[in-house]
Amino acid sequence: MASSQILITFLIVLFHFQHSSSFSLSVEKPQQDTIVSPTGTFTAGFYPVGENAYSFAIWFTQKHKNLDKATVVWMANRDQPVNGKRSTLSLLKTGNLVLTDAGYSNVWSTNTNSSKLRELFLSDTGNLILRERSKNDFILWQSFDFPTDTLLPDQNFTRYMNLVSSKSNNKYSSGFYKLFFDNDNLLRLLYDGPIFSSIYWPYPWLVSWEAGRSSYNNSRVAKLDVLGKFSSSDDFTLMTSDYGTVLQRRLTLDFDGNVRAYSRKHGDENWSISGQFHQQPFKIHGICGPNSFCINSPEIGRKCLCLPGFSRIDDEDWSQGCKPNFQLSCNNKTRSETRFQRLPHVQFYGYDYHNQANYSYKQCKHLCLRMSQCIAFRYRMVRDQGMYYCYPKTQLQNGYSSPHFGGSLYLRVPKRKHVFSHENVIKNGSLVCSRHNGVKQLRRSYVKGNENGSLKFMLWFATGLGVIEVLCFFMVGCFLFKNRKHSSVNNHGYVFAAEIGLRKYSYSELKQATKGFREEIGKGAGGTVYKGVLSDNRVVAIKCLHETNQGDSEFLAEVSIIGRLNHINLIEMWGYCAEGKHRLLVYEYMKNGSLAENLSSNALDWGKRFNIALGTAKALAYLHEECLEWILHCDIKPQNILIDSDYQPKVADFGLSKLLQRNNVDNSSISRMRGTRGYMAPEWVFNLPITSKVDVYSYGVVVLEMITGKNTTTSIQISENGMESPNERLVTWVREKRKTVSEVRCWVEQIVDPSLGSNYDFVKLETLATVALNCVEEEKDVRPTMSQVVERLQSHEHDS
Repeated sequence: MASSQILITFLIVLFHFQHSSSFSLSVEKPQQDTIVSPTGTFTAGFYPVGENAYSFAIWFTQKHKNLDKATVVWMANRDQPVNGKRSTLSLLKTGNLVLTDAGYSNVWSTNTNSSKLRELFLSDTGNLILRERSKNDFILWQSFDFPTDTLLPDQNFTRYMNLVSSKSNNKYSSGFYKLFFDNDNLLRLLYDGPIFSSIYWPYPWLVSWEAGRSSYNNSRVAKLDVLGKFSSSDDFTLMTSDYGTVLQRRLTLDFDGNVRAYSRKHGDENWSISGQFHQQPFKIHGICGPNSFCINSPEIGRKCLCLPGFSRIDDEDWSQGCKPNFQLSCNNKTRSETRFQRLPHVQFYGYDYHNQANYSYKQCKHLCLRMSQCIAFRYRMVRDQGMYYCYPKTQLQNGYSSPHFGGSLYLRVPKRKHVFSHENVIKNGSLVCSRHNGVKQLRRSYVKGNENGSLKFMLWFATGLGVIEVLCFFMVGCFLFKNRKHSSVNNHGYVFAAEIGLRKYSYSELKQATKGFREEIGKGAGGTVYKGVLSDNRVVAIKCLHETNQGDSEFLAEVSIIGRLNHINLIEMWGYCAEGKHRLLVYEYMKNGSLAENLSSNALDWGKRFNIALGTAKALAYLHEECLEWILHCDIKPQNILIDSDYQPKVADFGLSKLLQRNNVDNSSISRMRGTRGYMAPEWVFNLPITSKVDVYSYGVVVLEMITGKNTTTSIQISENGMESPNERLVTWVREKRKTVSEVRCWVEQIVDPSLGSNYDFVKLETLATVALNCVEEEKDVRPTMSQVVERLQSHEHDS
């Protein structure tokens, strides 16, 4: 049976009497005057958006009558709410569907016209349809053609549509963010604020092919399917983390400017984020307003901060930004009256007064001093060009702070003005990147009118017919479902997960590629790794996972997440096998082997060791703080850090260890000990809450091994008497060296790997050793985050 026939809806039959009007839904009876889809998934009716303010909307049906937490997916009059008395939605005899405010004026209509018998119904896809009752069921109008901020599965998004965000979590009127197809046929996100506007996704400085898009299409259409795949004609694809499972789904442009895919099981109340367009939400334009910037801290989440010396304009609305607590006029912008305060890793996009290449810091500073309109300048090294760039700023918009941004912002402030650096302000967790504006009350006068008795009779009569039709549909549907279930009982549950973006291999293919799993190149708690050659002559590493009780859908959901991770210092997964009891993962092959092998052979000089430490830190920072899911590795050790042909590190074996939701801070669900003896944090032993700090601890041990050339499990020779203690741990040994040897240079020289000789950078070595000791602190809260480790290791690359 065709889907359009299956999704027969609860309809209000409209009798075409000569002397009667068509039906009406009243705002005064919001609980009774509703339209419900056949299986009750969606409801259409008057939805409260404020005090004495209603919009005609469609929402996922709530278990409880309280609509405060209902999920609205469409609104007719989001920017012009109607009053709570005598407002109606009426289908006129002319075929036009009209929303009237308090009986006075029309605020919205479908602008349709038809003299034939018509019906308005709500499908189980969430589509409200007005159509003629004829053989062809000609559609006069449908809500799917006019989305607000949400797309539902199988709803086409075309060149003629926009998704527009709401103002805030509790204000449904149109916000500042828009999703649309531009003139180059690319799907884009735009910040369209009250003062300025700018494209922020994909990054505007990228040409289409650099952003992974294709402008060579003319269809301009995108769609989210029922299994969780969003695909666009410009080659953009988003696979949700739970792809392949039939769930309730929606794609929403949220008020903070990011498009997120949400999913939940039928009957659940809470939604889970299963995908998002912008992977670095703190870079979204306009979220924090002028003269403020957004940070993304693991401890306090995403926050807005005013620049030093600035204060908020509106305590309830961060989009208004901040204003200076000082005044810089033409008279006091001289060199003697102003100074520049450095804000490391702070970036403000746009509004540059040109940019100057190959400028020194002093040249850039003097350039800004000579310009009366210059309020700050950005100064950074462009590595691939090997030169510094100067960017004088005339406005400070679209600000964010990230340890991965190598430049600095130099803010122009009065010399006498004392301002604090933003690092101190970050500790205040009360500043949130959100806006909470209520809807203003609508004040109107009302005129009482007589109720239309014949209209009420028609409505109840039509409702009765609708109920009968629903019962008939339910009986037929149950019969069809029973037969379909019987015919598909032998299908695998993961058959719909074949399009997760990775190659699915058969077990026989991988067995042939490894010549019967002959050449073992690694082994761990999760499984054994073999070298193989695929049919296209690519050399791969194939990991055979130990047998588990993990279901097919759970395995593929986790594989789909791992397959979409993209970082230069993470091993790349090319495919998988899920066949019977076999679970295999196919990875790129690293010919230089593991860090453990390279350390034991003394193949790494000082420069390579430092770069491996930095690259590994970046990979872990990405897993902990930048992914859609928080991923704890739980087994950081030299054997799981592979080295490519350029001696860049690739963290491996990070998959299927533990994928964690961001809101589950303590992660009490981790019930068994994970990791390798010698690299495990104390939390595992003392059954304390497990956080990302367990990986930080393991990383610190690995760095100490790279510095000293000693293995954490081997005995360490102890000082004066030359005796060895088999129980002496590497961490304790290094810690004691720093404690007992007063001179910094002396204790560092005593722990460095003798094979390096004197061929190392002492400053970097001392920094790396100190960072490593900070990472292996017994108290997890004292340890730094991995992004802080990255920032510390990159701190040697100062601006001039």
